[in-house]
Amino acid sequence: MKTKNKALLLTLCAVLLVAASVMGTIAYLTSHDAVVNTFSVGSISMSLDEAPVNADGKETTGDRVEANSYKLLPGHEYDKDPTIHMVATSEDAWVFVKIENGIESYESTADGYTNIETQITDTYGWTELTGVEGVYYKEWHPNNALDLQVFDNFKIADNANEIAGWADIKPESTKINVTGYAVQMDGFENNPAGAWDVVKDAANQN
Repeated sequence: MKTKNKALLLTLCAVLLVAASVMGTIAYLTSHDAVVNTFSVGSISMSLDEAPVNADGKETTGDRVEANSYKLLPGHEYDKDPTIHMVATSEDAWVFVKIENGIESYESTADGYTNIETQITDTYGWTELTGVEGVYYKEWHPNNALDLQVFDNFKIADNANEIAGWADIKPESTKINVTGYAVQMDGFENNPAGAWDVVKDAANQN
């Protein structure tokens, strides 16, 4: 009898050991994943410059510059190619140029010369902003050309010395100022005038 009970006890112990062993290998099935947000900041960046010119106002070699000086003479034509350079990573934008043409009264009207205003609109495809004198705009997207030229030359009339005010021209008061601006298009789709309102206060201070 004792031998039978002992055998039963050993059997139970063996069962318990097996059960413990099985329990020790059980683990919960799990899985995990995550949503990782990556943020970048949109931007618009541009610059404005023109080719350097020599003493005669003709384009010369060298790095592009932010300003040139000209000695004006009746009948002479001068190189001037202000160009806005958009940075390729810029967002969709309205690009504006504000032109303050101090030599407009002395520009040639002869056949064969296209004045600055006509070059801007007809040659280089800028659109005059309705109701705002001297401001022109283009719609720009990242797949467009990065260089947006404004005009390329100007010519003084043959009879400029007969035009009122010619003798009083002073370098500090007679200039062709070209100022560039770029405004995000998002929020101003089909509304360049609204985009211009964003920068017009700064433009009026220039």
